[in-house]
Amino acid sequence: MAIKERSGKRRKSDRAAAAPSQSPRGLTYRDSGVDIDAADRAVDLFGPIVRRTYGPRVLASHGAFAGMLRLDYNEKLFKRNYKDPVLVACTDGVGTKVKLAAEAGIFDTVGIDCVAMNVNDLIVQGAEPLLFLDYLGLHQLDPATTARMVDGVAKGCEIAGCALLGGECAEMPDVYAKGDFDIAGFTVGVVELARAIDPVRVRKDDVVIGLASSGIHSNGYALVRRIVKDAGLDLSRIYPELGERPLIEVLLEPTRIYVKPILKLLAGYRRKKAVSGMAHITGGGLPGNLCRALPKSFDAEIDLSAWEVPPVFRFLQQHGGVCEQEMFRVFNMGIGFTLVVRPTFAEAAMRKLAKSGERVFRLGRIVKGSGEVRLA
Repeated sequence: MAIKERSGKRRKSDRAAAAPSQSPRGLTYRDSGVDIDAADRAVDLFGPIVRRTYGPRVLASHGAFAGMLRLDYNEKLFKRNYKDPVLVACTDGVGTKVKLAAEAGIFDTVGIDCVAMNVNDLIVQGAEPLLFLDYLGLHQLDPATTARMVDGVAKGCEIAGCALLGGECAEMPDVYAKGDFDIAGFTVGVVELARAIDPVRVRKDDVVIGLASSGIHSNGYALVRRIVKDAGLDLSRIYPELGERPLIEVLLEPTRIYVKPILKLLAGYRRKKAVSGMAHITGGGLPGNLCRALPKSFDAEIDLSAWEVPPVFRFLQQHGGVCEQEMFRVFNMGIGFTLVVRPTFAEAAMRKLAKSGERVFRLGRIVKGSGEVRLA
């Protein structure tokens, strides 16, 4: 059964399915593992949560079949922001990080991860995220637990400055094992065509800037879980080398959302195109993602001494016996987002990003090459 969340209640066909066709003692949807009444209670809990993310663009209509958002404004209160707007869209999930969350019974952080994985991709194009939609696949819909998941999504949208416009819950006991769930999302944004980021702008001697990650983010968790299992690590234990939190909290630290600092930086260069490229560092690490911001005629030369790799990565490397090359190929290793910036703007851009609360590193420079990332 599909359950419409925020932008609408259940479909009428679902309501019809709730009534026994022949007698009160006949087979019901609940007998097959799907509880419509629990779904209704969950939807009632979602309303106040998602309305936190609404701004003046949202045309709110709880109970509708789809959400609506205005791309721009006519009222005198607002100015028109775009002359030649281009819509930008992407979709992503959280991967097997949800397995750790399910095992630990921690449900309010992976929603932030889901938003982050999408909007961090979106801003690489220079786009402002406008709306977000989520999908929850569940073994069983428990209203309180599901509301915690949605609350995490709403928190992510608040951080990113976009509206949680709608979503879907699917209670599928035959697909998901007891206790299991999955979460994925979809975001739409907008960018002025003339301001869209294009790798062809990258030039020799441009500076590569890195923004610190908050931890592992949402990639490489199949390897993380294998290391935890093979090394017999205790998720509830506090390992001194990782600080004062239990291991599970370190591993489930939400993915950092870079939207507002990046958009603020780009807004400060309306005339001059100081930023020539960007990359969200996800699966594949620096070598597999920064290369996507490069033309085929240039390489990015990265100085590995420019930042200190966070303890969680060395902890996993030690307990898993993973080689250095594989670590950098799988994980972000402490750098969650990169920018390629003109040399004359590099220091100013770093100061602005630091002022916005980011930990900023000068990672290296652009050199002649073939579109690769060199780690040295």
